[in-house]
Amino acid sequence: MAAIGTQVRRTETGDALARARQRAALLPDLLVEVHRILNTVNTGWHGRRKSGVGESFWQFRPYTEGEAVSRIDWRRSARDDRTYIRDQEWEAAHTVWLWADPSQSMLFKSEQAQVSKESRALVMVLALAELLSRSGERIGYPDIADPSSARNGAERLATLLSHAANLPAKPDLDRVRRFSDVVLVSDFLEPVEETLDTLQKLAHVGARAHLIEIYDPAEEDFPYRRRTEFVDPETGASMTFGRAQDYADDYRNLFYARRETLSTYCKRIGWSYTVNRTDRLASEALVTVHMNMTAKIGYQGGGAS
Repeated sequence: MAAIGTQVRRTETGDALARARQRAALLPDLLVEVHRILNTVNTGWHGRRKSGVGESFWQFRPYTEGEAVSRIDWRRSARDDRTYIRDQEWEAAHTVWLWADPSQSMLFKSEQAQVSKESRALVMVLALAELLSRSGERIGYPDIADPSSARNGAERLATLLSHAANLPAKPDLDRVRRFSDVVLVSDFLEPVEETLDTLQKLAHVGARAHLIEIYDPAEEDFPYRRRTEFVDPETGASMTFGRAQDYADDYRNLFYARRETLSTYCKRIGWSYTVNRTDRLASEALVTVHMNMTAKIGYQGGGAS
């Protein structure tokens, strides 16, 4: 009987932390810089934009009687018949919730992959925590960590995850608020209706989500031939096919239809959907995700073939 793959042991969080830092070091710091748009309200990941205390230049605007003379930009005013004020941008830390799927299906690893889906998801989440914390963002993890700003975001999160007795199969997103970003890393193999229900709740509160689909090469390629037994890692139910290759086309159609449904939903409301095969580099998807967090774009095949 043909072998499908194996279920690996859960990854030690310390090992995943070391790999996450290696991935994070590959990305230039500019990837975590926010893309500010002048004279608009930025509801992105660096908070709402307005005049205030900050180091970044925002705009020139006409001087109004009663304002402090020290704020006048005399060089700019000299080019015109009007007197101008130089406004700085008010900056505040933004809240980003991170979550990696702990379900049994994430432990799958085929012969074509070097790591399990669970391992890749941990690396992605810890690398994001490291990068975001460096830029002063408030990082939270449902049921594990309240949002907080700390330069050692990855180490802090890894420590909390390593001491967690049981991780719930579904993230508790009741504390997510408007203008927050939520990064969900999963294989999204649950019934698509359940995933959409979670996404609709996030949309209702005004948050912005970024989905990262982690998948094994065998889950996309369906390389199985002859007599093959398939086992549901969640329930233990099994099914045996005498000629597995006869079901390859139907399987792939369902596999891609699920992905298309989720990515289309995200694209329609300005969220992002990134995919990453476990036989490709995690850094490929990390670059895409960071770009997505500063722009409203839809499906991106970061790391997909």
